[in-house]
Parts: sequence; structure tokens; C-alpha cells
Amino acid sequence: MVTSANPVRGPAQPELGPSLPEGVRVRILRTAHGDRRAAAELASALTERQLTGLDPLPAQPPVLLRAYRQEVRALPDTTRRLLLLAAADQYPVDTHAFLRAVTATRLDTRPLVTAEVAGVAHATAGGIVFRDPWTRIAAYETASVTDRRAVHLLLARVLRGEGESPRRSWHRGAAALGPSRRLAAELRAAAHTARTAGDHALACALVERAAALSPEPSERARLLARAAADAWRSGDADRARRLVAATDDDALGGLLALRAGNATDAFDALLTAAVRYAQDGPGPARTDHPQHAAVHLLARATEAAIYTGDLRRCREAAAVADRIGIVPPGTLGGLAAAFEGRYDDARDLLKAAAGRCGPGGDPTLLIHSGIAALMLGDHTAAATATVRAAASARAGGDGVTVPQAMEFRAYADFWTGRPRAAEAATLEALRQAYTTGQDNGACHLQAALAMFAAVTGDEDVCRERAEAARSYALARGLGLPAALALFALAFLDLSTGRFAASAARLRALAGFGPGHGHRAIRHIATPHYVEAAIRTGDTRVARAAHADYDHWARTVRSPDDLALSARCRALLASGAEAVEHYRTALDLHASGTRDFERARTELLFGGALRRLRHRTEARDRLHSALEAFEHFGSPQCAAAARTELRVLGEPVSPVRGADDLVARLTAQQLMVARMAADGATNREIAARLLLSPRTIDHHLRGAFARLGIRSRIELVRLLGEG
Repeated sequence: MVTSANPVRGPAQPELGPSLPEGVRVRILRTAHGDRRAAAELASALTERQLTGLDPLPAQPPVLLRAYRQEVRALPDTTRRLLLLAAADQYPVDTHAFLRAVTATRLDTRPLVTAEVAGVAHATAGGIVFRDPWTRIAAYETASVTDRRAVHLLLARVLRGEGESPRRSWHRGAAALGPSRRLAAELRAAAHTARTAGDHALACALVERAAALSPEPSERARLLARAAADAWRSGDADRARRLVAATDDDALGGLLALRAGNATDAFDALLTAAVRYAQDGPGPARTDHPQHAAVHLLARATEAAIYTGDLRRCREAAAVADRIGIVPPGTLGGLAAAFEGRYDDARDLLKAAAGRCGPGGDPTLLIHSGIAALMLGDHTAAATATVRAAASARAGGDGVTVPQAMEFRAYADFWTGRPRAAEAATLEALRQAYTTGQDNGACHLQAALAMFAAVTGDEDVCRERAEAARSYALARGLGLPAALALFALAFLDLSTGRFAASAARLRALAGFGPGHGHRAIRHIATPHYVEAAIRTGDTRVARAAHADYDHWARTVRSPDDLALSARCRALLASGAEAVEHYRTALDLHASGTRDFERARTELLFGGALRRLRHRTEARDRLHSALEAFEHFGSPQCAAAARTELRVLGEPVSPVRGADDLVARLTAQQLMVARMAADGATNREIAARLLLSPRTIDHHLRGAFARLGIRSRIELVRLLGEG
């Protein structure tokens, strides 16, 4: 096996600018293979559109490579030939044939000692290990065309093992002197084999080379579009965008805009492409099944409409589907019907879509199944569909779809009371989204993380993530994450007793249109809006909001929605009538999955019972709520339960496990403290958690204060003892 060394070279590594958007920063580091010197050079050369993530990043740092090429050229010719053979075996396709090539030609490997002395590369039992990826690239690119052709032919000759035909074809194609229909056809077939095996990066390289060898311009455009699609599925968004720029494929352009551009532009491009595939046949990225492609594109257009929260576009897509004679995704018709108040129609369409969540299947359709289940209040089905979507995507080598599934899995995890466990999974999905150039999805995940932070009491993190999500979302017309981030801030206000601020945010959420708000989030937030409105004395608004929510709950018959509607009715009532509504709500919660909301219902019920002087039952309900909030890791809600118990005169035990570090710190403080104890700097912790160094410093200071310590040395000792 041939490997590469650690890409970081030298002790001094420049830092990237703090103003760089997170998605751009992550992708620059990926492009630079983790080498911060190369990353700093790339960052300094970015255009305004590249800095904002609208244009693809450059592929290589020219100044750094120029220095590396000079270093390689200084080596003896015999050493350079061996390095070229190793580099061609690794770049840009890893083929694992270097040792076989050396054996087949009885090459003298002693000249490699010179490379080792120069610190450029060294030999191992598995092959040649280059100092870093840039040295490997320089070793390849400094060679003459004749020498490169010779080593590619040699590597092709020794690649005869089972399953090695795609890589053999790669080397044959790389050795070609000019256009060749025969080699282009061979490379297309090899790409199909690689694609079927889930190796989209290899498929991309093969198809891109086939395009270079194809003599027909129209065929070249089609192959470049296919290569762009493979690059996208492999997670290399910048390469995909560079390739698609050489084509006129509106389908791919729309898909890339959906994940990293303006959602309205994405919708228009995807809907146009769906019509073209259905009516006129396929274009540059054609497929043998244009009708299937049209349905898939319509599903993507639906996602764009979901992101924007634009009812008009939902209607437009549904009308287009009807006109061209294809059955649209159930989420599309269901959303349009729900937004128009046709709740019976919406229920039937969404149930049909939610039912398509069996194992295997198309990841996109499974994600739509999860979205439909979420709208119906079936969080178990939503979790199942999104988990299967991620598994199906991984099985097909389509890792780029995994964070998309996690965007909607996060809702199910939140409502079923697993905020801390879900936070870790969502943070990993956020990293994947940034790495694969899906900044719109990252924005949605940031908003979800703001919601988790609101529940777990990390107010600074909630505000930082919510503001980051809203700032990005409003610039891209993403109504869904903008609304979710605002809801997170409103929930934070509600759980900390800032009822007027919460009501104001939720009132704004109800009034925002497409690109700024979202009807689905407004619906989810209604029970909290009712509570905040009543706390501020605005019962008229509360009754109006509840009436529509109750209509939906009675239509879909979701136990959780019915329970929350009953809770709203209890808040709007008084005396014995309120008590009965609370009992009804808790009975319904018992059949649902939203355990966190059940605990909040018990908290409100306990407070109502206390005011009615039903002390015994009030105490039982409040203790039950307190236990649940401590289990969920929601300190602010737990504090509200303790306050109610103290008013009852009930002795309240200190925070569970006060001698335990886990109990003394918030979730975020504990995570930061553990990383700091392991030796990570504030900047390194910030990079891992995708937060600002300022926020990390704040959390570390807060942890020190709660633990009564002053230094990291004491922190290491405490965590070691814990």
C-alpha cells in the first residue's frame, strides 16, 4: 500500500482570518489537505464571491507549489523517476501498484535515499510516503509528458487483479496522446463500474478524463456534467461547481444552488429542468429514464420550496407536475394543502408520503418521507425514515446526502427529549455539511443546534448559533432555518421567564413571509406562542392561534399535537376546567413521543394545581417534571420546577449529584472542559465545535467559576478524579 505523510509541515502554521465564513474555512483546509500554509495562501487569493461561498475555490496554491517544484527539480533524474512512478500511482487516483511496477521492471530503488536525505519522501514496506500531498503533486507535475506517459503505461500493465479494471483504464486514459473515441468509451464503462461500487470520486476522475479524450464537443459537455454529478456525490462540491460551469446543465446548477446558493434561484432552475426532462427528453446530464429524472428533480424543487417557505412556489410546482403528467412527491402536495388550510387533503397526502419509509430505497424519497412524518407529528416514523435515508446514502457511496437526512432527524431527536445525544450527531452532520460545500444545510443544522442549546441552558451558544443561522439564511432566502433560529431564541426567552420577549419573537415569526419565516415552524411554535401570549395577558391572540392549531391536531389525530392543543386549552381556562384539560393533555402525552413537552405540561399543571391549593398532587406533578428536566439536561426548566416547589414550601434537594462534575456544568461547559483538559487550545476547541474562540473562552471561564478553580492544571486534576 502507498500512503501519504502528515500534510502539516514545519512548526509555524499561519492562521486563517477570523472573518472567513465557516463553510469556506472548512473547505479551504480540505482543499489544502490540512496544510495551513497552503490554506492561508488560498484564502489570500479568494475573490469576493469565493469568500462568500458563491463561487468554487481554486484547486491549488500556486506560490507554494512553485517552491515545491523547484525542490523536486533539484533532485537527480533517477530519484525523480522513482518519485514520479510513486506519484502517478497516487495522484489523482490511488491505484496501489507501485511495488508491482518496481518488481515487474526490476527498478533500482537505491536512488530513493537521496529523496530521504532531502526530506522529500521515504520508502516503507508498503511503498513511498511523500512528505505531504503538495510534494507528491509537484513530483508528478514537474515530469515531462513523455515520462508521465511511460509510468502510466507501466502501471496499467501491472494492474491485472480482480476489480482493478477501472484503475487500469484510468492509467490507459492518462497515457493517451490525444482524442480517442475508443479510450473515451473504455473510461465511461470503467466509471460506470466505479459508480456502481459507490466510488464516486474515482468515477468522476474517469469521466473527466473521458471528456478530455472525446472528440465531439456535445459529448464532452455531457461527460463533464456526469463528472460534476459524481464529484458532488463524492463530497467535492468545489470540483463539482468548477465542472458544471463548463456545461449548461440547469439541473446540476439548480442542485448546487439548493445546497449552497439562493433557494429561490434553485427552485426556478430545478423546476425548469424537471419540465425539460419530462417533455423534451434529457439534456447534457441525460439519463435513460428521463421520467424518473423529472420526478427526482421535482422532489429537489420541493426541497427548495420547503427551504424558502414559499406557498406560491409550492402551488406552482404542484401545478407543473399536474400539467406534465407526473405524480409529485407527497410532501409537495401536502405542504401546499396544509398552507392553504385544506387539512384533510394535507393529511392524506402526507400519510401516503410518510408510508414510503421501508429499508433501502432512494435516500431523497426517504428524506421526504421523514419530512412528511414530522408534519404529521409522528416523530418515531420521522426518525426511522431519516436514519434509513442516511444508511441508504452511505451504502451507495453518496455521503453528501447524509447531512441532509440529519437536518430533519434533528427535529425528531429534539422533540423526543434527547437534546444532548442529538447535539453530538448534529454537530458531526454540521461538519460534513461544511466539508461537502452544503452551506444551506449547515445553516439549517446551526439553527437546530441553537434549539438544542436553548433546551440545555447554553444561552451564549444558543444566541451565537441562532444569529449565525439567521444572518446566513436571510441572505439566501432560507425561510426554514431563519424561522427555526428565531424559534430557538423565543424558546430560550420562554424557559427563562422573559415572556414578553418570547411573545414578541413568536409574533414576528407568525408575520414573516417567504425567505424570512416558515409556516411549518410557526405551526410547531404555536403552543409556546399561546403560553407566552397568555403570560403577557394577550388572550385574544392566544385563542386565535390555538383555534388553527386545534383544527390541524384534530385532523391528523397525532397524540402529541392533541396533547399540546389540550394544554393550550388548559392555559386559556381556569379552575376545575383547566385541571380537566391538563389531565386530558397528560393522558394524550402517554400515547405520544414528545417526552420533553410532556414534562413541560406537568410543570404548567403543577403550577396550576398549586394556585388552586391542591398541594399534594401539585407536589407530585412538579417532582415528576423536575426529574424529567434533569434527565433531559434542561437546567432552566428544572429551575422553574424547583421554584414552584419552594413556593409550596416543599424542601428541594440540590441539583442532582452536586458533587458530580457532570451535574455542576452545562453540556457545553463540560465538553469544552474535557477538551481543554486534554490539552486543546481555545482556538482548537472552537474549530472542533464550530464556535468562536470568544465563546469557548466564556465557557471555560464559566466552568472554572462553577468548579471553584483558576487554572487548567486544576481542571486536569478534577476531571482525572471524576
